[in-house]
Amino acid sequence: MKIVAWMLTKMILLRFIAILLGISSFVITLDLITYVDDILKLKENDLGALGQYAMLRLPGTLSTFMAMSILLALLLTLVELSYRNEIPALWATGTSPFRVVLMLLPLGALLGGVNFLINDQAVPKTAPVLHSWGIGDYGNKKLQIGEKDPIWMRAGNDILRAADSNPQATQLENVVIFRRDGEGILIEQIMAARAQLRQGRWELSDVVLYYKENLLPNRVSTYIYSGDMRPAAAGARSGDPEEMSTADLNYFIANQGFGIRPPHVYQTWWHKRMTLFLSAWLMIAICLPLSVRFRRGGGIGVLFGLGVAIGFGFFLFDGISLTMGELGLVPPWMAAWTPVAVFAGIAATLTFRVETVT
Repeated sequence: MKIVAWMLTKMILLRFIAILLGISSFVITLDLITYVDDILKLKENDLGALGQYAMLRLPGTLSTFMAMSILLALLLTLVELSYRNEIPALWATGTSPFRVVLMLLPLGALLGGVNFLINDQAVPKTAPVLHSWGIGDYGNKKLQIGEKDPIWMRAGNDILRAADSNPQATQLENVVIFRRDGEGILIEQIMAARAQLRQGRWELSDVVLYYKENLLPNRVSTYIYSGDMRPAAAGARSGDPEEMSTADLNYFIANQGFGIRPPHVYQTWWHKRMTLFLSAWLMIAICLPLSVRFRRGGGIGVLFGLGVAIGFGFFLFDGISLTMGELGLVPPWMAAWTPVAVFAGIAATLTFRVETVT
């Protein structure tokens, strides 16, 4: 059985790598052709910028097509085995579909771990650079990476936004502090041209204070704010949860999203990130039982089509559920884990129905 497990693992893995790299290369090449003028203009016609841009786009592209590539690789392997009538030989050895799923658990764990690492480490490292380049879709949400970053901070219920800051976030410019009560209702707004951290307190200059009541604004030259402000994580100041690492998501959750987005948005993406460990295994568990019905070489097209339909049904359901979690319509854990639980149930049903192969 170790030989069978190794054979299946090798076949699926090789096809997965070929499909993923093929799709990613095609997509990145189209991206380069579309935006070649913008890239060269940004880097003063340096051709090396094209390669640099391709490498920056690679993690995000791999992340987008990883689950699809796992699905297609598994289906192509099953179709090939069915076409060569090797699946009946596999079942003739007394091996059940459930046992084959168990054989492929190490492969599922490997691919799930790689998927997690790409989304959790590679994408957050390349996203800020792509934002600064502002090419294509990133041009609509360009960030000036460096000392001109907008920065968000939080102290208790208070939220601070500064248009500019030094790298240490101890000197701020164009500062707005939103002072809120325990229920999050705005009670006071402080606007200052500059703020500097001195001995644990913020010294604000050229300050205008606005109050909840219909009172005239109060203008003062200096104002001391003693709140213990904590900055939003560097590199994730845009608040885009899909481009954050798990550590960034935890930091934003702990600080109520710094007022950028509701905390349940970051909680939803944190749970979604955890489901990536099971993504490959879920594709294996769903598609493998289908091969039993078509084990004699017939209905190859139906096998492939049914597998694709089930897989893309999962992707669609997962996207809708994630959107509902971001909107706060369902709890974050439910939004992320419901598609996994539902399709795991479908996989279990299919597996146990074909457990005894005749």
